[in-house]
Amino acid sequence: MQGARSRMLVAAVAFAVALTVSLWTIPRETGGAAAGAAPVAETSQQAGTPAGEHDTNSHDGATADGGADGWKSMDQAMAKRDKSFPAATKGRGGQDLVPAVLPDGTKEFRMTAKPVKWEVEPGKVVDAWAFNGMVPGPTIRANVGDKVRIVVKNELPEPTSVHWHGIQLPNKMDGVPNVTQDSIKPGETFTYAFPVTRIATSWYHSHYNGTKQVSSGLWGAIQFGDLPTPHKEKVAQKQFIQIQDAGVIGMTLNGKSFPATDKFKARLGDWVEVTYVNAGTMAHPMHLHGVDQLIIAKDGFPLEQPYKADTVNVAPGERYTVLIHADQPGKWIWHCHIFPHAEGSQGMFGLVTEMEIS
Repeated sequence: MQGARSRMLVAAVAFAVALTVSLWTIPRETGGAAAGAAPVAETSQQAGTPAGEHDTNSHDGATADGGADGWKSMDQAMAKRDKSFPAATKGRGGQDLVPAVLPDGTKEFRMTAKPVKWEVEPGKVVDAWAFNGMVPGPTIRANVGDKVRIVVKNELPEPTSVHWHGIQLPNKMDGVPNVTQDSIKPGETFTYAFPVTRIATSWYHSHYNGTKQVSSGLWGAIQFGDLPTPHKEKVAQKQFIQIQDAGVIGMTLNGKSFPATDKFKARLGDWVEVTYVNAGTMAHPMHLHGVDQLIIAKDGFPLEQPYKADTVNVAPGERYTVLIHADQPGKWIWHCHIFPHAEGSQGMFGLVTEMEIS
């Protein structure tokens, strides 16, 4: 009797093991997760990132891995998009704002914040909020020793303010609602006035509901005075590259997404000064093919020891100023080196431009 009971117990254990092995080998669904299991990380498409918007892996009904001809349609789509650069769009951001000069020599700038339609890339028009109808807002330039007045009118459906990032000024001009001033209500105007006391390569931006307002277009560049060059290099041109990555403006350089970004042109042998301004929400490693970037200033402060870099990592709010010696002729791609911000199966998009040296 005892032996029979033992044999039954062994048989039951063997059956349970066999059943477990069989169940373990049944194919699982890849689209879901078992109860209690760790969630599967979202793909870029699911998360709604720029890669999800552009890199759909589908081209006129074919997929990149869907058969012998899949790569051909992908290649054609890439070529069509990439070769359309620089594509024409309506509107250009960051244009210099010309001041009125008052009797006492003060330079008076006027800016109006209001909703606009903004074409980010061909056919993609978004509901932006802009200073003077452009994204980024106009560039403000003045000299050390100048006195400036900046009159800001609010034609938005909510209050706003303007913070003059990194600028030395009186506390009451700092532009933070409920701390240094009242918010500028819809229909109201506020005047910021301060002396330019030092060289500054910086930017301004809304400091009211910044998550929405800045990524909707309410920011711009500031250039007060001129940065010294390490060996008195004669600069042929000075440019800003203003980076955004959020809101309705999305992955853009100077308010445009590739293939609508501006091409930078330089003559062979010229020195070009470029300041990166990150108005977005994440860091961007900016890489220029073919020629070196000599970093000469960080946040508008000249570096005692400038250094060369292949890739310049620009965090939110930061500014890096680089000198580029245009010593290699050709068309050189210039882009954020986070590929989901710049390149997918439909070609290049977002944070991509080009420097043409001839």
